[in-house]
Amino acid sequence: MADSSAPFLTHLEDDEEETSPPLNFDKIFEQSLSDFNLSQFLQVILVGLALTFDAQQIFITVLTDAYPTWHCVDHTLCTPATTDICKLPRSAWDWDCGFKGKSVISEFDLECSSSFLRSFPTSAFYMGSIVGGVFMAMILDGFLGRKQLLFYTTLAMSLTGISIFFSTSIWTYAFLKFAIGVARSQTGTYAFNLIGERVSTKWRPRATMVPFTLFVLGFMSLSGIAFLVRHASWRFIYLCTSVPAAIHSILIYFFALESPRWLHVQGNNKEAIEVLKRISPGKRGYLETVSSRLRSKETIEQSPSGSIMDLFIRRWAFRRIVVVMIITFGLGMMYDGVPLAVRDIKFFLEILLSEALNAMVELPTFVITPILLEKFNRRSSVLVNCLVGGALKVFCFVLTTLGRTNMAFVFELGSFFCARIGFNLTAVYLIEMFPTCVRNFATTMLRQALVIGGACCPIIASVGRNVPSISFAVFGFVVSGLGIFALLLPETKGASLCDTMDEQEQSDQALKTGHVSC
Repeated sequence: MADSSAPFLTHLEDDEEETSPPLNFDKIFEQSLSDFNLSQFLQVILVGLALTFDAQQIFITVLTDAYPTWHCVDHTLCTPATTDICKLPRSAWDWDCGFKGKSVISEFDLECSSSFLRSFPTSAFYMGSIVGGVFMAMILDGFLGRKQLLFYTTLAMSLTGISIFFSTSIWTYAFLKFAIGVARSQTGTYAFNLIGERVSTKWRPRATMVPFTLFVLGFMSLSGIAFLVRHASWRFIYLCTSVPAAIHSILIYFFALESPRWLHVQGNNKEAIEVLKRISPGKRGYLETVSSRLRSKETIEQSPSGSIMDLFIRRWAFRRIVVVMIITFGLGMMYDGVPLAVRDIKFFLEILLSEALNAMVELPTFVITPILLEKFNRRSSVLVNCLVGGALKVFCFVLTTLGRTNMAFVFELGSFFCARIGFNLTAVYLIEMFPTCVRNFATTMLRQALVIGGACCPIIASVGRNVPSISFAVFGFVVSGLGIFALLLPETKGASLCDTMDEQEQSDQALKTGHVSC
């Protein structure tokens, strides 16, 4: 009797399995991370701090490579009206700081050198960022995990920064700046993707603003660091920023968790579930229940379904990456061009105060961006933001031409505000448009476009020295024109992240019919 009933019971279990709702990793991911708890917040802070140290290395030359002030020593040869120390004998003047090593300029005797040589270390840094971006883009998404890539880049950046303390010449210093540029080129990319792949769709707009906020705070912290070591050599500024960065990289190695989505794409479902348990301890019981069903229902692939080549072979992917790079190029010009262009208008505030205000203006954008992402469509938000930012730039040009420099500065802050929001929106928009298997590469291309856009700014801003305020008009028309390309992008609001190229195609099709999950 028992033997005859066994097949019947087995048949009932099979029917139950077949009629149970489909279960995939994305559903498990969204359900287990539906709440944003303290553990998730601490993980976001830990990873996001990488952008704090990244920002310090980007803007540190504003302090270390500044042209120091000086004063007359021999008043028979030098008068208060003298402005060019290169026309005076060295014995007739001295640096205000009281010692030669206050700045890179003074320590390496560059005060009378060409502007090219004085700016060479900064140029080397940006060249390193571009070269590093190209090199890092060649690293396959499946070669190393998000966490490992972030650890190696932050560690390399910090150790190179510490080594600058021992530089002996401008050429050694420039070489090490190039090395820092290479090391930090994709730090922001890895941190941003790691955070974005560890939060649910509901919390993504808010969580992804944390690293951007920490980036601005890192920039603002430089003033405090410089004040603390104001009586010491410029080398100590590098030491004060690089040593904490080295400690932070070690904390990443031991305490940061890998992206569960990346682990799933690599076929490590068991490890991905364990990471979800650590991120969301309150859902441990749920994860224990569904983990076995996931392993039995979902086939683990040996390699991710998609590669970098798919971005160029698949027409929809290639179109998206090109359009995103075009838009980001324009935003990069406006974001980096504002501080350069403002030098060319006669305004009563000092340039340093202008830079501080620009940094402070960025902070509210990290509150406004999540609101825009949650209330409005991605595509329309990017488009309107670019058009408004470009219009404000054109108004800057008009007002400056009319001599209304005070009002022009207000519009300048508004355009800078729009540039920051535009980048925030585009960054979140991008991670929703590309699957896990190629997301690192896609984000790398976005950052490259941003850097190249910024690299074009000095050329345009230099025109402003002969034609005041013309650079404002150029930046405005460029960002408005390139922003229109957003109309070619799909809408992704409410979509969960996809893991493979095929899933992304299915999700895009589902979005058109109102179903937004992968």
